[in-house]
Amino acid sequence: MAANDPSAAQELGRALGISPTIAQVLMHRGLQDPAAAREYLEPRLSGLTIPDGMIDRGAAADRLARAIRARERIAVFGDYDVDGTTSTAILCDALEQMGGDVVALVASRFAGGYGLSAPALERVRATGATLLVTCDCGSSDHPRVAAARAAGIDVIVVDHHLVPAEPLPANAFLNPHRPDCAFPYKGLSSAGLALSLAAAVRAVLGAKLDLRELLDLVALGTIADVAPLDGDNRRLVRAGLVRLAQPTRPGLVALREQARMRAGGSLGGIDVAFRLAPRLNAAGRLGDPAITVALLRARSMVDARAHAIAIEALNDERKAITRRITEEAVAQVREVYAGRHDGGIVVASEGWHRGVVGIVAARLVDLFDAPVLAIAIEDGVGHGSGRTPAGFPLYDAIKTCRDELITFGGHQAAAGLSVRATRVDALRGAFDDACRTLRAQRGDVDTSKRIDVVLDASSYPLPRASELALLEPLGASNHEPVVAVHGARVEDAQPVGDGHLKMVVRFGGTKLRCFGWEMGASLERIGRQVDVVGTLRPDDWTGGEAVELRLTAVL
Repeated sequence: MAANDPSAAQELGRALGISPTIAQVLMHRGLQDPAAAREYLEPRLSGLTIPDGMIDRGAAADRLARAIRARERIAVFGDYDVDGTTSTAILCDALEQMGGDVVALVASRFAGGYGLSAPALERVRATGATLLVTCDCGSSDHPRVAAARAAGIDVIVVDHHLVPAEPLPANAFLNPHRPDCAFPYKGLSSAGLALSLAAAVRAVLGAKLDLRELLDLVALGTIADVAPLDGDNRRLVRAGLVRLAQPTRPGLVALREQARMRAGGSLGGIDVAFRLAPRLNAAGRLGDPAITVALLRARSMVDARAHAIAIEALNDERKAITRRITEEAVAQVREVYAGRHDGGIVVASEGWHRGVVGIVAARLVDLFDAPVLAIAIEDGVGHGSGRTPAGFPLYDAIKTCRDELITFGGHQAAAGLSVRATRVDALRGAFDDACRTLRAQRGDVDTSKRIDVVLDASSYPLPRASELALLEPLGASNHEPVVAVHGARVEDAQPVGDGHLKMVVRFGGTKLRCFGWEMGASLERIGRQVDVVGTLRPDDWTGGEAVELRLTAVL
């Protein structure tokens, strides 16, 4: 970590044509070298990793090209989350444009669950497809892959989840986490893998297909799945955000309308994560995610708006359900753990909706800064989701508890599981022990909570919104710039909405708008001067070059 060094920050800023404040943010993240910093600020698609080392990519492309030439029916089957639905839409759009006969299918959380389940395989067989491509699932679905092959259906698995030791009986298996995969960048989401496979098929067929038109979907899937926003993902998502900011895809135009996002306004990784992705996830959480794929693939604004309105209604319902369950889960944590959150947290209850437990787990992570498993129990079986603070290896912790589980899968940032209701208490103890052990071994510190720069009017002035955009995409592995202001003069402070805080502070001659989510209780201890800490982001309300501070602490 680079210490605050105004002279070095000014020198780096001059070399890059940026403010010393943004230069200090880069230095704090280890980018003191101007060449490395410039590559970070200007990620280009031309710098993408050459895909030759990706095992089975060529075999998958050859099989798909053969199916397109022979007019075989191709079933593309995706998971119900945003990475699954966007990768399904990417492959379906690309294969159809190259002449493929394609049918899109999506997993149902409530009829078969995650992945290529037995009911899902029956749906595939009913299409008459002779080739199946799974998206964002399949790595652990050995029995159904084998059953598909036995039924005369060839199988290509496109997935980025962690890989079991048992060989997968697929015709081709694209997953950078395979031990025998020489592709060096391991962070691609399934949406990124789907784009790579589409490029490989295009090369085999010699087809004319502008893959840049699919980068909006790649950005959505990558950000929503909390994939690391570095390396190839940074290049792909930066280009995709440009398309999302000025969308031409009818479904995304309609989605932005429902999210009340200003046309032509700035759009970053946080906007995708908190305004677009939850809406796209809503159908899969509460009902049939096929409507999400239909929205993403809509060809007319009439169809797109109809799908977007239906999704918005589901999202409103999802928010109400999530609010209730989160309140119950917080109360359970306080009762069961009595203020001790230095290990892992497991919450579970009958009557919870399994479609929202992942969101509930994420909320608890924010509140208690600990790995969390949230479990909805139905008919004696719990269906759960896990989330974790940045950098903690969630999958490793869950794997340690596998003797208490029926099934589990996922990656280090998010995972799913099922458990018998009678084993929840045992899982709670095992998960707590596993998290304590891993934390002790790793000595993790959540870097997302470190301060990048202390603002002052002379050395580190408030940056403009266009300068913050240089850091995009912001999110996993590339957090928003965390800043502090010491001794700021309070010009206004008032409660807003349901327990939130709005403030205006001044340091030097600079005025800064601040917003604190659920920080209204802080109002009673705010004096004339405060120290504030938070993340900087564009001020969507004011627009232009204005920025605001999203508060994490008022001292």
